Amino acid sequence: MLEKAWYSKARWVWVLWPLSALFWTISTLRRYLFKAGFLNQIKPARTIVIVVGNISVGGNGKTPVVLALAEYLKKKGWSPGVLSRGYGGTQTEFPHLVASSDGPALVGDEPKLIAARTGLPVIIDPKRPRGAQRLAQQESCDVVICDDGLQHYALDRDIELVVMDERRYGNGHLLPMGPLREGTWRLDTVDMLIHNVDNFKRAELLGVSTAQFHMQLTPGEIVNVKHPEQRLSIAAFVQRYTACEALAGIGNPERFFTQLKQLGINCRTTHSKADHHAYCAADIPPGPVIMTEKDAVKVAQIGHDECWYLEVCASLPDTLYKQLDKKLAHLAG
Repeated sequence: MLEKAWYSKARWVWVLWPLSALFWTISTLRRYLFKAGFLNQIKPARTIVIVVGNISVGGNGKTPVVLALAEYLKKKGWSPGVLSRGYGGTQTEFPHLVASSDGPALVGDEPKLIAARTGLPVIIDPKRPRGAQRLAQQESCDVVICDDGLQHYALDRDIELVVMDERRYGNGHLLPMGPLREGTWRLDTVDMLIHNVDNFKRAELLGVSTAQFHMQLTPGEIVNVKHPEQRLSIAAFVQRYTACEALAGIGNPERFFTQLKQLGINCRTTHSKADHHAYCAADIPPGPVIMTEKDAVKVAQIGHDECWYLEVCASLPDTLYKQLDKKLAHLAG
């Protein structure tokens, strides 16, 4: 209900103004204490820290960007590792290196997905500086990619990337009146702004000094959740299943459902779940079901033989990578 009010610009959220004022006071004071040196910012020596985050709550495509950066850096000869809070996981001992035997219920769905896709070391730790130290010292990483954590100022950082989707910043108010963790002024202070949208020209923000780039989620094959060796092209999937159910527990499920429609996949019914939803068997419809890879990680043990997920990769422009290379070369020099 509250999230819907943020993006429909409902007027009743003004009753939450006193709480938003309190949030602003606390967050402003906290930023000042870090900036003035009263609270320490820490990062590992001889290690570059890249934070991929946003100024609003909810998922908007950060994980695909983390995956794309990790793969790119690996190809360029760097030794990257990924740092995550491990949201939704039950792990209580930190820092924790995500292992192949770890389930998403233990470490969180996104860390599990990132570790499986990249084969890189992924550390979960709510205390980001401690997790970054583990990646640098014990996993020999020279670049730490922090998945989320733009507002976790205890971890010093070299590069900040913000990802936004078509929802932008909703009604423009701070929590809980709106979805913002920080004001829109923060967009002028980061290194790159990535728009996860279909129409970049309509999404590009005027008056923002930060370099802005277009990101698109490029679909790949459709993979069987229970039997990942079974892979179908989109055309083959459509030919096999004239209709199916669609399932998504991500920050913006409608984006996924729209993408399926654009690909020609006929979904009888769409099932939206909250981001990081903990699935049970009753959540999974019978018959053919298509879902996101993030959902597939969580239903691998309870799904049936006709559960499939759509592989997607973040397509980022060469201009972004060129700017990233310049920053990395400067920092390394």
